[in-house]
Amino acid sequence: MSEYTTVPSGSTTATDTAPTVDAVVFDLGGVLVDWNPRYLYRKIFSTEAEVEDFLARVCTAEWNQEQDRGRPWAEAVKLLQAQFPQYADEIAAYHLRWPETLNGELPESVALLEQLRSEPVRLLALTNWSAETFPVARERFAFLQWFEDIIVSGEEKVIKPEAEIFGLLVQRHGLMPERTVFIDDSLRNVEAARALGFRGIHFTGTDSLRNGLQALGLLQHA
Repeated sequence: MSEYTTVPSGSTTATDTAPTVDAVVFDLGGVLVDWNPRYLYRKIFSTEAEVEDFLARVCTAEWNQEQDRGRPWAEAVKLLQAQFPQYADEIAAYHLRWPETLNGELPESVALLEQLRSEPVRLLALTNWSAETFPVARERFAFLQWFEDIIVSGEEKVIKPEAEIFGLLVQRHGLMPERTVFIDDSLRNVEAARALGFRGIHFTGTDSLRNGLQALGLLQHA
């Protein structure tokens, strides 16, 4: 993982007086879970160039995002197969072999999450994920049980970075955004959360995540 700066604009530094933090909200994919469709398609295509071309032109991130928004997988696959009939089997594999897109947990991040369990904060998760595939993750990753609740976009029919899903998080759990830390590997999602008053940390590595949490008064003895 690359290193990066996690202290966001408007947030405190280690020398400032940090506000009380009541809750820490984690994204899952890219933060705690190593998910990437390339893990599957490297088994299907012969070269990396073919994988990248397929994911750029056919099973794109934008197409997959609609499943995160709640579109049924059967509908998504049928629509794309009609557009790219030459890739019918490869498109179907995205859903049929979806567990192969999971490479496992990100152990250093999960270790930080475990340390936070001893802190006086609530732990929640907010993820863009299909309602049909998220049960696979629930069964596979025991650490998901550590969260008080996980808001799954596909179940709610709304995705990050839309303000509605952050509002749902606040209303459902009685959160005060200014006392809530939101962690995501997508800068766009982090910026959306900051605009709504959350304490945002852009994740690209665990060392800087730890520093960012410590700057907000957490993990002082880690």
